[in-house]
Amino acid sequence: MTKVNNDQVRVAVIQAAPVIMNKEATVEKVISLTNQAAADGAEIVVFPEAFIPAYPRGLSFKTTVGSRSKEGKEDWFRYWKNSVQVPGNTTEKLAKLAKENNIYLVIGVIEKEDSVTNTLYCTVLYFSPEGKLIGKHQKLKPTGSERYIWGEGDGSTLTVVDTPYGKMGGLICWENYMPLARAAIYAKGTQIYVAPTADSREEWQCTMRHIALEGRCFVLACNQFVTKDMYPEDLACYDELESSPELMCRGGSAIISPTGDYIAGPVYDKEDILFADLDLDLITKSKFDFDVNGHYSRPDVFQLIVNEKKQENVKWKND
Repeated sequence: MTKVNNDQVRVAVIQAAPVIMNKEATVEKVISLTNQAAADGAEIVVFPEAFIPAYPRGLSFKTTVGSRSKEGKEDWFRYWKNSVQVPGNTTEKLAKLAKENNIYLVIGVIEKEDSVTNTLYCTVLYFSPEGKLIGKHQKLKPTGSERYIWGEGDGSTLTVVDTPYGKMGGLICWENYMPLARAAIYAKGTQIYVAPTADSREEWQCTMRHIALEGRCFVLACNQFVTKDMYPEDLACYDELESSPELMCRGGSAIISPTGDYIAGPVYDKEDILFADLDLDLITKSKFDFDVNGHYSRPDVFQLIVNEKKQENVKWKND
C-alpha cells in the first residue's frame, strides 16, 4: 500500500541517459535509479521522454523529402525492436519495480504497436504502488522530424490518474505548447503535472514555470543528459552524428511550485536525481487569486470540445 500523507508527497525527477538502443540494459538502469530514489523516500518517481530505448537526437535515419535509405530502415528497425510493447514483458518489469518500491512510477517510452500495425508512439506510462499499469499517454503531435519515426496519439490517452496525493497527469515535450491540450489536462483537475521532455533550451524553463502558474499545479519537468559518446558506434547511420556537438542534451530538469517558483533545479550538464517534498496545500492556496477552471474561467464565452474516442481506420458491421 502507498505511504499516504494527504498534505505532502516526496517526489523524485530522474535526469539521466538511457543505454541508447538497448532496451534490456536501459531497464536495468531504470531499476537501479528507481531503487536509489525510493531509498531516499520518493513516493513518485519520474523519468524523461523516450527513456526506453532512446530519444534519437541527431539522427535523421537518412530520410529526406521523397527518399529513404537502406541504412535508415536498418536503424529504425533496431529502434523498433528495442521499443516497448504495451502491455508486455517490459511493462511487467516496470510494474514490479513500482510495487517493490511502493511508488508511483512515471516513465517515457517508445511504444510499439505489434498487433495489426508496426507504428511507434512516444508514450508516457503510469504505474501504481500496487504494481499496476494504470494509464498511458501517447504524444498527440510529434515535432518536426520526429514525425519520420513516430505516429500520432489520439484523445483516448489524455490520461490523468488518481493518487492519494491528488490527480497526476501531463503532456510530452512540445505538446506543452498546445494551449488546448493544456486546457484539457487542467480541466481534468491535474494537481501534479508531469512534463517529460527532450528540450534543454533555457527558454523551456519559461514554459514550465508558466504551466505551473497557469494550472496552479506542481510541475515535474524531466529531461535527459546525453553525450555523443553514449551512442553505439555500430549504428548504420552513425556518420550522421559527425557534426553533432559532444553534449547532445544538457538536461534542465526541475521541480516547480504552483506559484512558478523553483523548488529544485534546474540542473544542467550532469546526471542527477532531483528531490522535493511537495506541500499540497499550496495548490489550493494558490487558487485564491487564479483558478483556471474555476472563478477565472468563462464557459459562457469559451468552450473546448475534446474527442476522447479511440480512432479506428476500419469499423466492422456484421448485421
